[in-house]
Amino acid sequence: MKEGQKLWSRDELILAVNLYCKLPFGKMHKNNTEIIKLADLIGRTPSSIALKLGNFASFDPTLKERGIKGASNASKLDKEIWDEFYNNWDAALFESERLMAKVKNTTIEKLNNIELSDLPSEGLEKQRLVKTRVNQSIFRTIILATYNNKCCITGISNPELLIASHIIPWSKDERNRMNPMNGLSLNALHDKAFEVGLITIDADTYKIRISPSIIRKDIPDSIKQNFIDYEGKEIILPDKFLPDRTFLKEHNKSRFKAAS
Repeated sequence: MKEGQKLWSRDELILAVNLYCKLPFGKMHKNNTEIIKLADLIGRTPSSIALKLGNFASFDPTLKERGIKGASNASKLDKEIWDEFYNNWDAALFESERLMAKVKNTTIEKLNNIELSDLPSEGLEKQRLVKTRVNQSIFRTIILATYNNKCCITGISNPELLIASHIIPWSKDERNRMNPMNGLSLNALHDKAFEVGLITIDADTYKIRISPSIIRKDIPDSIKQNFIDYEGKEIILPDKFLPDRTFLKEHNKSRFKAAS
């Protein structure tokens, strides 16, 4: 360690992973406003934050799969914190968001723009609902950032039209509800089509498959343009947190309507 440098604390590293999840890989540089904000919050330089994000990138298996290397000087504690997230996204992301709210001197609800007026005033049910809404907000932020705020099928870049879709539904796999590799950024139309099995993404090739059930004689142009024309095309892949092939295989086999 260079003279004058200080060791990173556990809390600082948790906040750094939180930010790593919320930024596109190509925007993890010292001039990014979100990196500058975190640096101000924890009393570090933007350059040190950017370097630490590079350390975490070195652990990311989806970057390794694409031949992208992060920084090579990560610490043992860096790896421990990364593993805590990677092995339990649900708990780790929620706690990191709680810590972020504390550092920003606000509440986790306000940090995620959670409306509380329609919730019970207190009790376990309120806590459960707040956690669910916070997690949904975090998941959306992460997935849209991962896909650079674009639909991975059409390239639509209007956030108002985008949905953070789960490959394995929220209700079916509690352990992977918050796993970024269980998410896709889709526009509302293709999100619904994916949900009901009219489209899927091939687990081996990341190419789009269209169900034969919507291929009919005299199909309207809208179906051709929005579905048929995308058959066999590769999705727009994210620069980190690639869709997990195991999850896609499950969708290919159990949800996709492969037969007409």
